[in-house]
Amino acid sequence: MILVFGSINIDLVARVVSIPRPGETVLSPRYETLFGGKGANQAVAAARVSLPHRAAIVACIGDDAFGQSARDNLARNGVVDNLVTSVAEPTGCAFITVDERGENAITVGSGANASIREAAAQSFQVDAATVAVFQMEVPFLASLNVARYVRAAGGRVIWNFAPALPAFAARDLSDLLGATDIFVVNEHEAIAAATLLGCKTDDFRKAGSHLSGSGCLCVVTAGAQGAFAFHPEGQSERAEAEPIRPVDTTGAGDTFVGVLANGLDEAMPFTSALKRAVRAASLACLAHGAQADMPTRERLG
Repeated sequence: MILVFGSINIDLVARVVSIPRPGETVLSPRYETLFGGKGANQAVAAARVSLPHRAAIVACIGDDAFGQSARDNLARNGVVDNLVTSVAEPTGCAFITVDERGENAITVGSGANASIREAAAQSFQVDAATVAVFQMEVPFLASLNVARYVRAAGGRVIWNFAPALPAFAARDLSDLLGATDIFVVNEHEAIAAATLLGCKTDDFRKAGSHLSGSGCLCVVTAGAQGAFAFHPEGQSERAEAEPIRPVDTTGAGDTFVGVLANGLDEAMPFTSALKRAVRAASLACLAHGAQADMPTRERLG
């Protein structure tokens, strides 16, 4: 069973010629209201490629229209949502600008996501078959305590270090890595994390190798280059990405994480799970919005 502990947002998306620089205003002809939040994205990605009722989420939403819409969306996508709690704060909201090349810039208003507590996960039956997924859009200490709880029960932990927080402490990162089986980062996050642990490099491969020295498997997603996995035993491997013309890269990393979690849940060999997750992330870039083109089990094969 896959348990996602994380965020739920509504995404307000504006498409522009170029992403505004500091102090600059750009005009977009319209905006879209879409479903997002790294936790919800990863749960939806996992549920779409999993057997029924194999992906659940622990999260908080506001007692508002956005929150109800987000809950309905989870149910439509097959995510078990009985551990989603309504709180007084407004549902989280992400403000996303996407340029004509498909690149994006995102600002997140946390809202209800900041209210999540580790106690919410206690009613989930965690055991050695649990694959738990974490990100950095909800309070870190709550996530860390749940990760430790899962590991103590024999389950496995995937931690997506995104967004990488600029004020994150080295000791906190060491604690995170100590509670993690698979640490997933993009190139920039890998370099930031390695630098935090004393390895100053501009090479994400060196950064990934250094991070795997903590004892967890480090996976670095690298866009068109695919994904690189650095094992704690010292070996590494790469899964190449399919050539595509991206429409919108929003949610590609979350798709990767959710599909990778499904691969572990179904006891696939890691190399197969890695290649499948890379393919899923590529497919997710072919439509606008974080969840719009996340592949189904049938499409992914």
